[in-house]
Amino acid sequence: MSRDTPCTVYQEILYEIDGPAATITLNRPATLNALTDLTQAEVRHALDVSERNPSVIGTVLTGAGRGFCSGVDMGALSAMSAQGQPIKKSVEHLAANPGNPDCDPNFMLAPTYFLALRKPLIAAVNGVCAGLGFSYATFCDLRFVDRNARFVTSFGPRGLIAEHGTSWMLPRLVGPANALDILWSSRKVDAEDAYRMGYATRLTASGESVADAQDYLKAIAQTSAPISIMMMKKQVYRHLNQELGSAMEESNRWMRESLARSDFKEGVLSFTEKRPPSFQSIEVDQ
Repeated sequence: MSRDTPCTVYQEILYEIDGPAATITLNRPATLNALTDLTQAEVRHALDVSERNPSVIGTVLTGAGRGFCSGVDMGALSAMSAQGQPIKKSVEHLAANPGNPDCDPNFMLAPTYFLALRKPLIAAVNGVCAGLGFSYATFCDLRFVDRNARFVTSFGPRGLIAEHGTSWMLPRLVGPANALDILWSSRKVDAEDAYRMGYATRLTASGESVADAQDYLKAIAQTSAPISIMMMKKQVYRHLNQELGSAMEESNRWMRESLARSDFKEGVLSFTEKRPPSFQSIEVDQ
């Protein structure tokens, strides 16, 4: 099994590539992978690496050890409480701007920029998922969830509001009433309940969420054109902000463009010849 790594040496995440599937592992298990400014910058940088690697079809985001992510590091929260405002540390060496080639203002901030990535991002939730970690999972395209995983928002008990765009995204996944219940109560939502509400895309056996997510990416790499995957993701998230008429006009224009691409010819030809397709990869300027 070959694995490639970027030139940058990360301190708080692991980054691996296995065929078409990249995996980012939040790697602070002693804190249940609590997020620091450095962790967040490294995630953003690694996602940019995935975007620029034409062999990568998508990325899995998971956590080391017993948890996916417990939220913002408590040390950072204590400092913010004392100062009464966010405190930022310099991470200029990790400057990156993954996705969003149209510079859509809706997808500029973290973690909303996940929605503008050119490639799928799947959260493999392997345990505790709380606070900002919950927001990270919420803005991933799919959530493959271990049966022992637990979700909790944690905003209300900290005297906070629904942060990081969660108030926009969560109701679109589970409906307004379920979203308010999750946010108001800050109760622990188990994997079965998350699946029932539509938050968890798939339930997996304990310890298998990462492998199942990687297998999913490898499977679509065999059957679907990367440019088609990119455009369908773009359609879904852009059109959440549009009325039906303008969404239809845009889709019709993009459909005409897709009919003119070589991928369409290859898709038809590979089907008639009963062979695997050979589609174009996504090329991003370095």
